[in-house]
Amino acid sequence: MKLLDIKTRLQETSYPGRGIILGRSADNQKAVIAYFIMGRSVNSRNRIFEETADGIRTKAFDESKMEDPSLIIYHPVRVVGGDTIVTNGDQTDTVRDFLVEGKTFEESLRTREFEPDHPNYTPRISGVVAPNGSYKMSILKSMDGDPSCCCRYFYEYDKPQAGTLSTPIRVMETLCLLLKVSLNASHWIAQMLRALLPSCGKI
Repeated sequence: MKLLDIKTRLQETSYPGRGIILGRSADNQKAVIAYFIMGRSVNSRNRIFEETADGIRTKAFDESKMEDPSLIIYHPVRVVGGDTIVTNGDQTDTVRDFLVEGKTFEESLRTREFEPDHPNYTPRISGVVAPNGSYKMSILKSMDGDPSCCCRYFYEYDKPQAGTLSTPIRVMETLCLLLKVSLNASHWIAQMLRALLPSCGKI
């Protein structure tokens, strides 16, 4: 499998959208979890992160400008029973509810599909990191833009290598979690990730 440089990929992408990066620190002492968010519309750009008791959620920066909260307001990160769930949508709650019931990450996402935002059908990307640092990832997407078929892909990393990071792009280049902001914004995200993860190899 070809390893990709996330900094280069972000710089080359006109609109990175929302993304998840999971992995291990270079010293192999810490799990690495990164989530970034952008938006095309005024509605989706009018949001910030707010810390909650079990993670973070998005909220409107200016409540008076919020139009449709669906697909905009959700919990990107939630912790349950030591597992950290990170996703790009409200499927975070679905995964959490299933884990609380003793069910699996995979079972939860088989009940969901890509976002109903015609014509984009934005893929739902999800990850869960266990207390021992192992993690799983998933992407749910339409079949080449055809909403009649949902393609569900699952990946499992039982012993992640130190200093390496995974995203659905790196798992399989054709499964692009990057949606479609300017080159400057892509550069800003890359710099942000470098600041967040200074010891993690290929950032």
